[in-house]
Amino acid sequence: MKTVKFTAMKDGDREDYEFLNEHEIGFAAKTGDRLLEALVKLDESLSGYQITRLGHSLQAATRAWRDGADTDWIVSALLHDVGDIYAPYNHDEYAAAILKPFVREQCTWVVAKHGDFQRKYYAHHVGGDPHARNKFAGHAYFDDCDRFCERWDQSSFDPAYDTLPIDFFRPFVTEVFSRKAYDPSFMRPGERVPLGDPETARERNGASA
Repeated sequence: MKTVKFTAMKDGDREDYEFLNEHEIGFAAKTGDRLLEALVKLDESLSGYQITRLGHSLQAATRAWRDGADTDWIVSALLHDVGDIYAPYNHDEYAAAILKPFVREQCTWVVAKHGDFQRKYYAHHVGGDPHARNKFAGHAYFDDCDRFCERWDQSSFDPAYDTLPIDFFRPFVTEVFSRKAYDPSFMRPGERVPLGDPETARERNGASA
């Protein structure tokens, strides 16, 4: 078979759907590669900052790595703005939807809400609400999102920062998107993992010095 036989899904048979399933598995296996390509395309996105949107994403991920963060946090930092091109008004939710089947619930929530948390730094200058984050007060991951934005997001616009290249992060992205989607052992609902580990940070910063 090169294509399915049906023209309406209700007319498909077992052979058709087994054929499609095989193709879909192969296609999904390359998700990580496509996301890295999408990151590069961020340079066609919003301009005006001192570094590109790709540079911002790489810098955020570099800061996460140097803080001793685990793979879920590093990939979340790398991809948190991947929706900028296609969903400029809800880029945070867009990125979170991509990550959701493969990373901790904690990371998905933080990425989904980081847009509101980031308003703390600029909204008062443009007539917006710098306290938009307050609607999430008391949430289990509130402090995690606050630290994500303070440590890795709002600070990652520095052209002088020693940012790691995209290929450095390729193994992390490949690992995450090679996982079985919606596997509870990876999603780990309700679990909180610190955004960094001091001992790991010391080792990594020594290795990268």
